[in-house]
Amino acid sequence: MDDTRHGPGGKDAGVADMQAYRRRRGRSIAARDACQALARFSIVGASGYAVNLAVYTLLLKWAGLHYLVSALISFLVAVTNNYWWNRHWTFRGQRGHFAYQGMRFFAVAVLALVANLVVLRLLVAGGVGKVLAQAIAIILVTPLNFLGNKLWSFRHR
Repeated sequence: MDDTRHGPGGKDAGVADMQAYRRRRGRSIAARDACQALARFSIVGASGYAVNLAVYTLLLKWAGLHYLVSALISFLVAVTNNYWWNRHWTFRGQRGHFAYQGMRFFAVAVLALVANLVVLRLLVAGGVGKVLAQAIAIILVTPLNFLGNKLWSFRHR
């Protein structure tokens, strides 16, 4: 019987080393992919942020709508923009059925909207200007939005 297979430098040790290497490599690739997804999500989020604030400001200042109505409409425009870009760019490798995934994305967005409206209302009641309050509220709600989309809307099956 060949005892070298079971020693420190034997065949079994080489297999174990290779398996450990593959696990580390897999975690490294997953971490890199997650960082890339976060970067893309942030870029999409920045475009959605700009769209949201632009539409919000137009509706508030030029159309004379109430700030909460303006926030709701600007949210709908921005979430449409964000879904398209996140589906086709950020999480493109995790695309599922368009409508099913869209419903999940929209559910996360509605949760983020509710949180946004609560923060917006509190900030405005606290004396912060309406546009600045919306800008702050969007930033504060972004982590909730990312996690919901990463872990649920666009998750791997």
